[in-house]
Amino acid sequence: MQAKDQTKLMIRWWTWAGIDCADLAVRRPDGSMLWHTNLPIKELPLGWAGAENARGADVYVRPARGYVWPIMFLDDVPIEVMHRVIRKYAALAVRTSPQGGCHIWMLCRRRLDEQERAEAQRRIAPLAGADPGSVSGEHLGRLAGFKNWKRDGVWVNVARSSSGQAWDPDAIVPVRTPIRPMIPLPQPSRGLDRSESGRDWGWVCGRLEAGWEPREIYWDLVARSRPRRGADAERYAGHTLSNALQNRANG
Repeated sequence: MQAKDQTKLMIRWWTWAGIDCADLAVRRPDGSMLWHTNLPIKELPLGWAGAENARGADVYVRPARGYVWPIMFLDDVPIEVMHRVIRKYAALAVRTSPQGGCHIWMLCRRRLDEQERAEAQRRIAPLAGADPGSVSGEHLGRLAGFKNWKRDGVWVNVARSSSGQAWDPDAIVPVRTPIRPMIPLPQPSRGLDRSESGRDWGWVCGRLEAGWEPREIYWDLVARSRPRRGADAERYAGHTLSNALQNRANG
């Protein structure tokens, strides 16, 4: 599998998990950090990151700061623990080097703000044998498909991913404000419309079923579709949402 395919695997899982906006950073050999923040995930400057990586820079990514996300990060999880997590929960494991453990991005049943993510990480990291120093709630992880120069230029690859049950944070992180439930990852099925518009339709219907406000869905769909629809995104979002509401009303 080519390096770019590893990157696609990671971004595809993030998109399934509801992450549509990200921060990308590179650390150059001199220690300086360069950032591209709050970008739609399909607009990440991967070509630029690849050029920097070829010159010895390390490449990192995280869900964009300032949002609530249904995902929690664990750093340097031992391989045997990673396999147990993947078998039980919807998660993405990224192997950063042969010597080290894995980065795990774990799907949560509800969205967590930065403080809640940090609280969850502090409680879970000791149980998973993860790095206790990476529990800030906004920690960067390595982007798959790029070289890890801290480990002599080994490739960072997706180790495993799964679409099982989402982890329930409620026992560890009490709900502070009402937050909409997370929609399960789409499961493969015969006859499923896998076009972009088909995925948008399923995404909108799922959120209506979960009780999201149509206005919230509308603006999220505008942001989700703008990279490919451009100036037509608002019309497209309104049309798709209107049809989904009518379909729901008709039972």
